[in-house]
Amino acid sequence: MTQTGSAGKERRATIKDVAARAGVSPSAVSIALHDRPGVSASTKKRIMKAAEELGWRPNLAAASLSGHAVHTVGLAIARPARLLGLEPFYMEFISGIESVLSRRSCSLLLRVIEADEEIDVHREWWQGGRVNGSILVDLKVDDPRIPALAEIGLPAVVVGHPSLAGPFASVWTDDAAAIGEAVRYLAALGHRRIGRVSGPAELGHSVIRTEAFDRVTAELGIQGTTAVADFSPDQGGRACRSLLLAPERPTAIIFDNDIMAVAALGVADEFGLSVPGDLSLLAWDDSQLCQLTRPALSAMQHDVYSFGADVTRALFEVMQGDGHPSHATQSPSLVPRSSTGRAAN
Repeated sequence: MTQTGSAGKERRATIKDVAARAGVSPSAVSIALHDRPGVSASTKKRIMKAAEELGWRPNLAAASLSGHAVHTVGLAIARPARLLGLEPFYMEFISGIESVLSRRSCSLLLRVIEADEEIDVHREWWQGGRVNGSILVDLKVDDPRIPALAEIGLPAVVVGHPSLAGPFASVWTDDAAAIGEAVRYLAALGHRRIGRVSGPAELGHSVIRTEAFDRVTAELGIQGTTAVADFSPDQGGRACRSLLLAPERPTAIIFDNDIMAVAALGVADEFGLSVPGDLSLLAWDDSQLCQLTRPALSAMQHDVYSFGADVTRALFEVMQGDGHPSHATQSPSLVPRSSTGRAAN
């Protein structure tokens, strides 16, 4: 609902209008609408309802000119822009982030960068007042971003295991448990030689998955071999070929994302291998791609959209000073489809 001025023209609803509708002071409205502590849950609910009824939206230009904070969350991704457009994970992850930001009338500042630029980018954003906090992704073991960004006091949440996060809050999935489930599933189908195509070896979650893959295959007494790629279809296909050219080729391969698994369907065809008759393929994340291929790809399903939303809510807790909201989210779970079957004799 818009308000009508004395000249009959429609005008934006103001904080004073919301305060009058909710029966509270303008300062209480400001606290509630900017999601800061200081009003009770019931009062905040009443204020938010009044704002919605009046169609209130923040005047970002006025807030900027007055020096008041406008919530903006930063996300820098060190991936080639071409690859980012192909990879379903980040499209779903960013959609999840936006689902939280849009409800709070906040913005996402996104930049695709080279890996060695990220510290400077976050420093520029934070010290220039362009962001209120950042989401840090693709953490490496002993990642230099952690001490550098902690030193400048940047509020941030790490997407990754707490062992990678230093003093920052972190939100993660149990990659070790998920890779164990994938290996045990394939072993139960009779596969004794299992390959894996990982992402870059220096990434923290790649290290965790590789260690778990090696441990579980050893426990089961089966052969496990990992080939490293970069999440792209080209590199994923190349890594798949290297596994299939081995003297004792694997009868099943696990991929660290879905786009590499899709590329592997073409590689299997090059080698004259039927899927799953000669070769079983198992993807990760389970985007729509996995369901649209033929055969449909079995996958470790991860609700990436909800994961992005969860990470963003944790960041708001950090920015508001509400403790240290580190937590694990639901682990990826197996979704068997047509691309996996019993090992050939």
